[in-house]
Amino acid sequence: MKISTKGRYGLRAVLDLAMNSETEAVSLSSIAERQHISVSYLEQLVSKLRKAGIVNSIRGAQGGYVLAKPANEISVGDILRALEGDLHPVDCAEVSGGESVCEGAGLCVSKFVWKRISDSISQAVDTLMLSDLAEEGKALLSKQAEEGTKDKPYCH
Repeated sequence: MKISTKGRYGLRAVLDLAMNSETEAVSLSSIAERQHISVSYLEQLVSKLRKAGIVNSIRGAQGGYVLAKPANEISVGDILRALEGDLHPVDCAEVSGGESVCEGAGLCVSKFVWKRISDSISQAVDTLMLSDLAEEGKALLSKQAEEGTKDKPYCH
């Protein structure tokens, strides 16, 4: 499974929001500048994140975006699913649990591999909370400030 730029950039944007919106709403332009993501692309991502109940918009002169709920209640899985859809590694009726039926399911051994991979991905992203990432990010920024280094604050 490969996470697209929607998932990668969206996670970076929400993490930036978690780290910078504790006292006031954050503008998309400030996130875009810190994360080196275009404002127009961020607008697309934030639209999906708003629909999923992860971020809220605030209108007005002091407007911008804030988290819709505390960071310790938002998992990486919530963010990735809002942007990517399901996180299953393959299209398999036995893995996704959808309404479709697979005619070869009774004789398919590989479904056990796909199910185990899918369960492992879900467990990993659903137990990794935004608050944990924000704490880690703040610690890295603090260390960077102490050392006087200016490494890239983002990755691809």
